[in-house]
Amino acid sequence: QVRLVESGGGFVQAGGSLRLSCVASGNFFRVNVMGWYRQRPGEQRELVALLTSSGSTTYAGAVKGRFTIFRDNAKNMVSLQMTSLEPEDTAVYYCYAIIALRSMSSVSNYWGPGTQVTVSS
Repeated sequence: QVRLVESGGGFVQAGGSLRLSCVASGNFFRVNVMGWYRQRPGEQRELVALLTSSGSTTYAGAVKGRFTIFRDNAKNMVSLQMTSLEPEDTAVYYCYAIIALRSMSSVSNYWGPGTQVTVSS
């Protein structure tokens, strides 16, 4: 069974920083893509940042230049360094991964339970 476990959410004032981390554990062949989505109150879940195993990154426009995603492939871990946080960044942040279970032809999407980030003005 594959699990994504997040850590690092919390409360911060505007302009502050937080780092989120997520570790994938369980029985699988390889973690392909890892990243973060967020869901603000009353809105749909949206992409924040993604990082492939080869190092390609994708960022949402709203966070580009403020957030940095990086991963440790050996530990199956992805982290999101968030700086210059704004009240609009307040959301539940979800870790996301595309994982190959038994081979590269058998992939599935996985989500973590979410971690709350609250930015006060």
